[in-house]
This record gives sequence, structure tokens and C-alpha cells, in this order.
Amino acid sequence: MWGRGLVAERDVMPDTLRRTLREALDDLCRLGATGAQGQVYAHGRDITASAGAGMPAAGRFRIGCATGAFTAAVVLQLTSEGRLHLDDEVDTLVPGLLPDPRITVRHLLQHTSGLADYVGDLAAGSRLARHEPRELVALGLAHGPRSEPGAHWSYANTNAVAAGLVVAAVTGRSWAEQVRNRIARPLGLRDTYFPYDHPALPRSSARAYQQLQLGGPLFDVTELNPTALDAAGGLVSTTADLTRFWRALRRGELLDPAGLAEFDRTVPAETYQDVRAGIGYGLGAFRVPNASGGFWSHPGDVPGTATCNGVSADGSRSVVLYRTTTPADRALRGCMDERALRLVEEVLAA
Repeated sequence: MWGRGLVAERDVMPDTLRRTLREALDDLCRLGATGAQGQVYAHGRDITASAGAGMPAAGRFRIGCATGAFTAAVVLQLTSEGRLHLDDEVDTLVPGLLPDPRITVRHLLQHTSGLADYVGDLAAGSRLARHEPRELVALGLAHGPRSEPGAHWSYANTNAVAAGLVVAAVTGRSWAEQVRNRIARPLGLRDTYFPYDHPALPRSSARAYQQLQLGGPLFDVTELNPTALDAAGGLVSTTADLTRFWRALRRGELLDPAGLAEFDRTVPAETYQDVRAGIGYGLGAFRVPNASGGFWSHPGDVPGTATCNGVSADGSRSVVLYRTTTPADRALRGCMDERALRLVEEVLAA
């Protein structure tokens, strides 16, 4: 009798999670997303669903700042191999890159370097232009330091781009090659890659749309030169690949115990406390507290696309979703973000 009860519960749970996923995706479309897709891994099964228009079953999309978790994992692998140390000063690894010699590799991964973000300085209309990583770092440096190294947490894409340059200096290969060889290939992530100077996505991808002004039309912004995002946000992936990545990260398939322990050392994410009180940032992802003990996540936005994700601490459950419209209304974008985060919490707490 007990055995039959356990089997029945296991059979029911995927159906419950499938409904939960579909409801969230439908809600995102009602809020204004052109399309939304999600994937859940739980109870040893993958559950996928989509809503809205033009959402291919295994479509590739730009994952934005979630790229930073891949970059951080590569750096921590190099640390475990003894090829660098987290407390190495960046200036000793990449001479002349940063003006403050006190900034360390740890500061970059932890976003406590005091560097300003460069993204707001990208020229309007340069969506298809090629950028060099040192150029991106220079844009951030032009604002001067935001704080002393280690004094405060503030998310800046400049940090991840600089970390990518550290990887290249230490290995002689680009961060993207290292992600491919160290993460994508070993895990079988066939649809995860950096497109370099190629702005288009494969035909089997959803279109991305952005609204520039309230009440205005939607513009197709699918084409984007990923060199503007580099190691901070340039990767393309799928929901299937990302759920696999997050599980592998938490299960120790990518990092040894020492590396994962460093990844998990968080500081308060000071400017994100309005999202969730107590949220912290480790060396590559946010730790979000909740009644079930918390989970790990790294959202990502690019023009026209936003992704949200989460994984349990032990890697037994993961969820990834993305939507393909960026409305001009910030409050509406906030509502979309909240609905996506609620889905993640419902899946990981079920």
C-alpha cells in the first residue's frame, strides 16, 4: 500500500508542475509578452511548455547576464587547478586593464570591485556594431570608481567582462572557448555557445521585441551583436541546456568541493533587497532566501528577451523560462519579473 501511494504521488507531481508552469507562461503573455517558454526538471523528469506566438519547442535565445555564472565557473575551475588565485590582483594577471591595483579576481566575480557598469554607455543605434572587451571595460572605467574595492556590492557587467579577460590571459584562450571546452562539451550542451561577431540567431529561435515608448509599437530586435555583452551576457542557449547547467553546477559536476564552497560564499546584494530581503550574491549567482531554505539563480535581460531561472541547493530541481518582449512600462516589466520569480519559487518549493 505504501509503495502504491508513493508511486501515485510521483505520477501526480509532474502533472501539477506542468500546470504550474503553463499558468505562469499564460500569465506572462497576458501581461504583454509576445511569447514565453519554460522548462522544469524535477523527480528525474523534464517538463516543458510554451505560450503565445512564435515559440519553437527548443528555441535558442540570448541568456544575458546568466552568462556570468558560466564565466565564474571557468574562473573557479582555473583556481582549483592552481592557475590563479581568487585573491590575485587583476593588475598582475592583466597588466594595465584596471587603474586600481587592489581589485582582485574575487572582487570581479563577487561584484564588489567598485567598477561602474558600461552598458548604459553603449551608443544608441550600435546594436549591430562590434565591440572589443577592453573597450567595454574602458567605458565603465570612464565613470570612475563607485566605491573602494570590497566595500560595497553593486552589479556591473564590467566585472564579468574583466573576468573574461583574466581567463584569456591565464589560459591563452578566450573565455568563450573555455566555456565551450570546459562546460558545454562535457555536459552535452549542444545549443549553448557564444556567437562572436554574428548578430543573427538560428531560424529555430523566437523573435525578440522591444517597445521604445509607452503605447508605441513593438520593434524586432532579435539581431544583436553579442560582442557588446561578451563574458557578461553574450551566450546563447536553450531552456534544456540551462536546466542541465544549473543542476550540474550544484551537483559538483563542474566544480570541486572547494570551488563550490567559494561559489557559495555570499555577500549581501545591497541594491537588490527590494526584490527579496536577505538576497545575497556569491561568486557567480544570487542566493535567494525563502521558506524552503533558499535557491540559486541568475536572471538575464537583453533587448527584447528576459530569462529567469532557479536551482535547488542540491541540484535536484531546476527551472528556466524566458519571454520575448520588453515593454516600455517599467512597472509592467516589474510585474513580469515578479511573476517569473514566483514560478521559480513554486517549482523549487513544491
